[in-house]
Amino acid sequence: MKRLVLIMCFAFLGTYAMQAQSGLRIVANIGLPVGDIEEVSNFQAGADLAYMVGVADMLYVGPKIGYTRFFMDEDDIGGFEVDDPAFLPISASGRVSLARGFFFGTDLGYAVGLNDGNDGGFYYRPQVGYNFGKIGLVGSYTGISVDGGSFGSINLGLEFGL
Repeated sequence: MKRLVLIMCFAFLGTYAMQAQSGLRIVANIGLPVGDIEEVSNFQAGADLAYMVGVADMLYVGPKIGYTRFFMDEDDIGGFEVDDPAFLPISASGRVSLARGFFFGTDLGYAVGLNDGNDGGFYYRPQVGYNFGKIGLVGSYTGISVDGGSFGSINLGLEFGL
């Protein structure tokens, strides 16, 4: 009888841990610009909304949409008024859960430019993190390859599971 109870407890905990990754996920992040944009921007902020579905024991995939903005040091660069570059990343997200709450994954897609003259470009975001249950800590690199350059940032974010 004790074995049966113990097996049921482990099965329940395993199912709960697997379900903690699935479902709606909201991420808020801040970052330091790197690469082409780092000379004119000193801060990046963004938010993402994803719906993850478990397709294998430790593999989760789903669609993701977000908002990313790079804050410019000055509004006037070289005599031209410049808006803060903003993007709407639309991507497919994949994640592999490891033991004890650790995970790694990536997002791949297209970042739609939201400013005049900002056409957008290829979007990618490799990430690593740790899930504490319904809340997770995520470290990532955001890269957006545009015509004639790139936007990049090293990010730290909080993820909330609903």
